Amino acid sequence: MTLPVQEQLSAANRPESMQNRPALRRTRNLVEGAVDEKRNEIALYFTNTFDTYTGLFDCLADDAGYYRKSVPLRHPLIFYLGHTATFFVNKLVLAKLLPERIDPHMESVFAVGVDEMSWDDLNDDHYEWPSVSAVMDYRAKVRASILELIETLPLNLPINWESPWWPIIMGIEHERIHLETSSVLIRQHDLARVKPQPDWAPIRETGDAPENILITVPAGTVRIGKPFDDAYYGWDNEYGQHEASVEKFKASQYLVSNQEFLEFVEAGGYEQDSYWSEEGSSWRRFAKAKQPTFWRWHNGWYLRLMTEEVEMPWDWPVEVNYHEAKAFCEWKQEQTGLPIRLPTEDEWYRLCSEAGIEEVGTDPANANLHLDHGASSCPVTRFRHGEWFDVVGNVWQWTETPTYPFDNFKVHPLYDDFTTPTFDGQHNLIKGGSWISCGNEARLAARYAFRRHFFQHAGFRYIASEHEATQPNGYYESDRLLTEYAEFHFGDTWFGVENFPKALADLALASMEGKPTGKALDLGCACGRSSFELARQFNKVEGVDFSANFIRLGVEMAEQGSVRYSLAEEGELVSYNTRTLKELGLEDCAGKVSFHQGDACNLKPHYAGYDLVLAANLIDRLYRPKRFLDSIHERINDGGLLIIASPYTWLEEHTPKEEWIGGFKKDGENYTTLDGLKDCLSRNFRLVSEPRKVPFVIRETQHKFQHTLSEVTVWERLPR
Repeated sequence: MTLPVQEQLSAANRPESMQNRPALRRTRNLVEGAVDEKRNEIALYFTNTFDTYTGLFDCLADDAGYYRKSVPLRHPLIFYLGHTATFFVNKLVLAKLLPERIDPHMESVFAVGVDEMSWDDLNDDHYEWPSVSAVMDYRAKVRASILELIETLPLNLPINWESPWWPIIMGIEHERIHLETSSVLIRQHDLARVKPQPDWAPIRETGDAPENILITVPAGTVRIGKPFDDAYYGWDNEYGQHEASVEKFKASQYLVSNQEFLEFVEAGGYEQDSYWSEEGSSWRRFAKAKQPTFWRWHNGWYLRLMTEEVEMPWDWPVEVNYHEAKAFCEWKQEQTGLPIRLPTEDEWYRLCSEAGIEEVGTDPANANLHLDHGASSCPVTRFRHGEWFDVVGNVWQWTETPTYPFDNFKVHPLYDDFTTPTFDGQHNLIKGGSWISCGNEARLAARYAFRRHFFQHAGFRYIASEHEATQPNGYYESDRLLTEYAEFHFGDTWFGVENFPKALADLALASMEGKPTGKALDLGCACGRSSFELARQFNKVEGVDFSANFIRLGVEMAEQGSVRYSLAEEGELVSYNTRTLKELGLEDCAGKVSFHQGDACNLKPHYAGYDLVLAANLIDRLYRPKRFLDSIHERINDGGLLIIASPYTWLEEHTPKEEWIGGFKKDGENYTTLDGLKDCLSRNFRLVSEPRKVPFVIRETQHKFQHTLSEVTVWERLPR
């Protein structure tokens, strides 16, 4: 296939040393264009990516370079050569686009094990890796199969998550990620195991490093997150919505250069524990780090590039991990007296906006991206963006933000573990891309995150801000009981049965018509949905539950406006869910709700003065239900209501049989729980209306549900 005229011309503008290798094509618009042209575009995009990645391994000097680890925390490079091809096949088989596997052994041995390990979970297992020639033959077979698929698969635009073409684009973008990560591993290899290649020649430009200054970024609002009909491919964590107000801050004009970082090194920054977090100190001791990992000392400082060492280019950006960047900021704060730290993801987007950054569409770009200018970093003074430099490109920029999901986050069924394993608070986002970032990686919406000790082509810029970096919640509740109740309270409805906590709250509010609605008690509130619903009319609602874990979810929803949980599908398979007060129409209720741990059979005296007490599915789980019923009137105002809902499933594991309110023979006759309620409550309450049965459904897995009827009785507190 022939490059389009525009790309032929742009290739001519590339550095002479790199003109033999096709320019890395930009990620493709998946919505617009004619079908035949789009098929040709995708074929070019695939071959450009696949062949560039294969060519990267020409930088290895011999076969030994494929099998000796560059770093102990990663697999050897032979794994990464095979992995990207295996990924294509595994996803296309899963999507039923390939009728059978190409090589089951290859597709097993190269399938998993990409994520970097930590120094405390090293895996020294011995692997029987295939030969280099066998893997190259396998890659050739995969290449041919995918080109045939691209040529024959019916194509309809747009290409979206549901399109059979999505896994093809997924495989291409996945390989572009590994173009970057594998180039880092080559750079970390022994110098004897690599060799320079004309197609991968570095930039040679260098000069004096600039003096960094701080420039104000005004306060503003960021709105990020892609719609699901976006025209460009994205990974799951890019979709959804996120909005935040960002306070004014000052951002360094340049990325931190090697020269600026040298001051930290010479000041003994790697020896001062006070600059390092506990995690950072642990890594530093493990790595025996005394300077950046790519710095070399040979009677003077040199910089290790991908295939060679060069005299230190002091005006290039320093390349470090998060821990080193963070320690530098602590030192810089001590030196300047300013509140220096790394930017958050939101602050980076504010900087992009203020600098006038838009998606890179030209070739070559006005940024060190896409391998447009050479196979290395370049001076931090070369690419100006507004008042700053290198807001995108040159090296990735570490942020303070651990990766987290946006509201309405979903996982793609073909790659359900791309992002979710990183929602652990241990993977921080990097933004902006590096000299080799291409395709999806080079777009502003890209959200890649790595463990904080990990090395990428990454550096940093610092900011000065009086405001602490807020840490978003990326945790997904996984406790089985908690996730079932989170779904029961805030999730979907099933089989046409209304959400039970909401239905009870609606019934309670209807029963309160004409009565005061000052304060309500939601007793046995679990995750708190009824509490929020009652707050639509009540001035104050207190939710009380015996379970601290249930209360924690309610507090999380009240404070953050959302809860996240994984939901069992079948066996070990789960789906990931985010539920928000906003989507439930309850965002204005959170300020009127508070949650507390407590025992319904032994409530503290201050729980009193209520116009309503709701006890939902509670009494048949109490160890002393009669004690509760005999004393609850003391906590309710005259004319106030007590609403009891229960399926009356008495079990001795919860309630000793002698404490049951009903469900047994008394004087030889059936004695129901309703009989027991009347006997216990009639001295202080009157039954307002006939009992009614309210159904509810609890989802256990995608194939198993509990359908239950809860009997609801409404009792009015008699005057004292």
